[in-house]
Amino acid sequence: MASIYRKKGNDMWYYCITYKGEKYQGSTKTTDKQSAKLIAEAKQTDIARGQNKIPVLNKSIGNFTMLWQGYLKLQANPDVRKRTAANHFLPVFGNKGLNNIAMPDIKNYQLERKLEIMALAKNKSKRESEINFRSVNYEIAILRNFFNYCIEKGYIEKNPCTGIKKLNELSRLQTLSDDDIQNLIAGATNKLTKDLISFLIYTGCRKGEALNLKWDDVDLKTEVIAIKGTKTKHDRYIPVSGPLKSLLSGVEKEGNCLYVFNNAGKKIVDFKHSFKTACRNAGLKDMRIHDLRHVFASKMVMGGTSLYITGELLGHRTTQMTRRYSHLVPETLKKAVNNVWDIKVLHSKG
Repeated sequence: MASIYRKKGNDMWYYCITYKGEKYQGSTKTTDKQSAKLIAEAKQTDIARGQNKIPVLNKSIGNFTMLWQGYLKLQANPDVRKRTAANHFLPVFGNKGLNNIAMPDIKNYQLERKLEIMALAKNKSKRESEINFRSVNYEIAILRNFFNYCIEKGYIEKNPCTGIKKLNELSRLQTLSDDDIQNLIAGATNKLTKDLISFLIYTGCRKGEALNLKWDDVDLKTEVIAIKGTKTKHDRYIPVSGPLKSLLSGVEKEGNCLYVFNNAGKKIVDFKHSFKTACRNAGLKDMRIHDLRHVFASKMVMGGTSLYITGELLGHRTTQMTRRYSHLVPETLKKAVNNVWDIKVLHSKG
């Protein structure tokens, strides 16, 4: 059987021929579909006559598990998440050869994992849109990356994950009440952690942006902070509010240290352990440092700030990210209207 296909970002047509259990693949060296079909048919005829000069795809490269182990060894830091993800797909694909894994196999895997998560006890009473499928999307992303590695090695020519769409995720929109915020800050056991938590809540910055903030990027006279080297590779500027100015004015400069938040003049790499301690002391569960960014965004939107301006302050490059907070807008608008019309009653009864 002969078929033709295109690779992503390439106008050239390729053929894939299966004959007596063997697979043959290669380029037709043409961008014309009809010509490519004729070439593929001619190649198939040559193969059937034993006159082909097309190499058979290497069968001795090993199965999925063997190649996966080789892939992991080349990773700089194969984190725990990647190995955990593999615990789900290795039992499914582990004994298969790469050429026997196609797009329908990946789709079936995605569906099975989706149903598996939906069947969990904590999800049985929820709507599908409320269930977090982020782990499944992560697994597919890892598989896609692995198959790209196999393409680079020449083991396969096409990525079976191509065209697989992400499942809708339930984004974490953890927020805190004013009392929770005060308890969290008070729960920190040192001033540095208190300052970092407060800074992230006041600015909506990412953890890395806070830890990389330099004094040269802080101008308390003009009351502006420049956030540089961001995740989106676009600098942005955050106005300094009264509480934030008070916070930064209270941070002492350590000798020649360039960084605002430092430990005895040394740059901080992380503060997740001290943050967990603060959460534990405040009685807050399932909190992550990144959730403080959501706290900032929620406070902004609920305070009447538009989604557009909130997105600008957060450094979102698309409005899609900021739309996650749109559910907070109706209540904010309702409150604004009530505040206006509570001034006096313009209508009378009767």
